[in-house]
Amino acid sequence: MKIKNKLLIFLTFLSLIIPIPTLAYSNKVILGGENIGIEVQSQGIIIVGFYKVNNKDINLTNNIKIGDRITKINNKNVDTIDEMVNVIDSILKSNKKVELSLIRNNKEIKTTLQIEKDKTGVYKTGLYVKDKISGIGTLTYIDPETKIYGALGHEIIEGYSNTKVEIKDGKIFSSSITGITKSTSNKTGEKQATIDIKTKYGTVKENTTSGIYGTYNSYLNQNNLIEVADKNEVKEGKAYIYTVLDKTKKEKYEINIVAVNQNTKTKNILFEITDKNLINKTGGVIKGMSGSPIVQNNKIVGAVTHAIQTKSNMGYGIFITTMLEEGDS
Repeated sequence: MKIKNKLLIFLTFLSLIIPIPTLAYSNKVILGGENIGIEVQSQGIIIVGFYKVNNKDINLTNNIKIGDRITKINNKNVDTIDEMVNVIDSILKSNKKVELSLIRNNKEIKTTLQIEKDKTGVYKTGLYVKDKISGIGTLTYIDPETKIYGALGHEIIEGYSNTKVEIKDGKIFSSSITGITKSTSNKTGEKQATIDIKTKYGTVKENTTSGIYGTYNSYLNQNNLIEVADKNEVKEGKAYIYTVLDKTKKEKYEINIVAVNQNTKTKNILFEITDKNLINKTGGVIKGMSGSPIVQNNKIVGAVTHAIQTKSNMGYGIFITTMLEEGDS
């Protein structure tokens, strides 16, 4: 009896010190589907193209490439185009040498920026640049415990350079759909929308391959809770997506999950749209639909991420657990 008692005490002690695995996210989330406006500030100034000055390509040979981010000019930090212009203007008062610190593939590169006067006497850099990216997408979920939200299901890409945007900060806003361009057999359609910058929903802190994440600071509708499905619960067959196609009205549309792939990080769910109403309105999967939650058997299983251009009625989705894990990491 003494040996058994000692063993029982030892096992009890072990149960106290061995951590029990727990999810970092809630097992229920607030279902999204609302259209959102997105604005993010880049870490550094993105080079998106070149232009000629006095009929010369003045910076094509200076080891400057589209997609590079300018972070310093003559060792002075710059994050905005206004800061870039002010620093260059102050440099040109004393000399014409402008040194850039660029970030390319997460590595810093030093190079020289050539400045020339155009025919009107105005100094020109020969660079097209951006410091902000804005657009629309769909909110996927909000974690009611942490108030962390996830949206898009994929990263924000700068269109001209086709590079992932490294963000300094950002915001999401209320947005209203004003029109739809339908998808065709050779072109993906898109939502047209207005963004109400006076109605801010939250912040943007992360831009990842699984979506954008931040803190949701607006009203949380706790009546819209839905259980989270594990990826093993996602099956071929009927499901629904929630999205907005008219102003701010969120509706659900039937889809059919054709295949489930657990061996990739993003394109986990292949689906086809079976809802005739949705096909009539959009022609298929369209831009701006990214992030629309996918629901099966009354659980959120994923989010729409990609259209298939050659098959407009088909698209891909990401597992919701992948988004939640990324958002709460």
